[in-house]
Amino acid sequence: MGSLREYRNWDIDWDMTPEDAVMLYLEWGNHPWDSKFPPVTSKNDYTNYFTVYMWDEKPRVLFVRRNSEEARELLSIDLPKGIAERFRKSVGGLKGNYPVNEEVREWIENQMDN
Repeated sequence: MGSLREYRNWDIDWDMTPEDAVMLYLEWGNHPWDSKFPPVTSKNDYTNYFTVYMWDEKPRVLFVRRNSEEARELLSIDLPKGIAERFRKSVGGLKGNYPVNEEVREWIENQMDN
């Protein structure tokens, strides 16, 4: 699937969370008037964002491009052991998709620059 470096020049929405993406792109009528995100008006509206995928044994980062028709996983990469352990602890070991925290974002940005 490639490396993080391939996406360093892409427009990334660092504030997008998995919950916000579902609300915006799958539940169009659920968009609050005071949202920090503009409403989706067509299938040409999209966002690129990262999420931490915690459904498997090893936590991993997914780079996702989502519009109203699909969520395309562009990249999946395991988190380094130390970061993965700290992240797992920060979410109580619960399975799910989570927004990246500061440590994960710093790691992603470092990987993009290397």
